[in-house]
Amino acid sequence: MIVRILGEGQFLLEDADLDRLNELDDAVEVAAHAGDTAALAAALTTLLGSVREQGTPLDDDLLVDSDLILPDADATPGQILDWIGEDDSFDGLIPAEHPADAGGDA
Repeated sequence: MIVRILGEGQFLLEDADLDRLNELDDAVEVAAHAGDTAALAAALTTLLGSVREQGTPLDDDLLVDSDLILPDADATPGQILDWIGEDDSFDGLIPAEHPADAGGDA
């Protein structure tokens, strides 16, 4: 799975890392809905740090489509809500399953 952090680059992660990222994404979503800028900054820092730690950075010259795109750590609650949607119909920044697997069952 290829994850892009805006303004930073892309990282290759194993599909198995998705569960941990989803847990961290929950804290981002809660903080954004609460409008808690400090909690959001902490949650984003943790989420993005996990992507950096678990992932392998891809060379900037390599052009590969990203499976997931994450905002930078300076995103505001309003920006996150615009990104994920303000209702509960979206999974947050990170879907519950691998994006490539989510396609066919309509």
